[in-house]
Amino acid sequence: MCAVAHPGGAEIGLLRLARRLVARGHELTLATPQPGPMDDAGLPVVRLDLGGLERGAGTRAAKSFPRARRLAHDFDLVYLNSTVSGRLLPALAGRRTILHVHDIVDRVPRFWSLADAILADSQAVADRLLPRLRAHVVYCPVELDVPDVPAPWPSRNGGGPVVGFVGRIEPRKGPLDLARAAAAIHAGAPGARIVLVGDDPYDSAPEYAAQVRAAEGVEHIPWVADGAAIMRHFDVLVAPSRQEPFGTVLAEAMAAGTPVVATRVGGLAEVVADGETGRLVEPGRPDELAAAVLEVLGRRTQMGAAARDRAQRFDADAYADRVEAILLAAARR
Repeated sequence: MCAVAHPGGAEIGLLRLARRLVARGHELTLATPQPGPMDDAGLPVVRLDLGGLERGAGTRAAKSFPRARRLAHDFDLVYLNSTVSGRLLPALAGRRTILHVHDIVDRVPRFWSLADAILADSQAVADRLLPRLRAHVVYCPVELDVPDVPAPWPSRNGGGPVVGFVGRIEPRKGPLDLARAAAAIHAGAPGARIVLVGDDPYDSAPEYAAQVRAAEGVEHIPWVADGAAIMRHFDVLVAPSRQEPFGTVLAEAMAAGTPVVATRVGGLAEVVADGETGRLVEPGRPDELAAAVLEVLGRRTQMGAAARDRAQRFDADAYADRVEAILLAAARR
């Protein structure tokens, strides 16, 4: 069950897992709240409203409890792919359930203990669940075979390095910090291009998004269907997040042989080997961000090779092996 119809990192990870489980003979049905890109995954789809993402919306999810119970009777296991989906756990008593936590949470509801198993995107996520819940740290899956597709931005003469951001244009992802670092990056790397790829599909912070789009020295490209496929076109991928449970875009960039710069928050330090596959900096510091980008550009070949090697630990096939074993054990209980 998914809380949204537009795929973010949690949903992309689920779809990568789903393709492999289907290939192994499992039957899957996807539940989403409304029509959207998730419908194009090639899976049977049902609708189930979880009340929305905003604070306090959980009470509305109770209206879906009867339908959730009826749907669950047709399946051996219900996979709740977010803490928002976890709102359904009280309705699913007696059914086998998996709760996958993709967030750095501040509160652990008592009813989460109803799940037969808990998955976490990183140790940073799992630590927030203690001592009440113990989670399986599974990380997030990436495709190691990165497709060769054209860059979605116009080419230009000069051949300078390309510094990229891929993600939602919202405060938590921190793209404005990269925009504010642009002048220092251009001063240290004349001819560099700073490309921000993404949108704010939920219109969660329109004023912030407008600031990012209006910033000087950066280019804005709308959301692309497969962000992983463009990672090879960056010389460095930047994730200036203020909070992040894992950082799938970092692992995707590393799989393409692109070194990274990220903030030292949440699970990002579990993805990036500081000084080897990229650099980690403090959040909210455009000056540190610019210095790290310039350092990584100077060591791009060495760090890119190390990044590709480290990305092997997040291989989607190995991820499917780990998660499938947990699902089967839960279903047999």
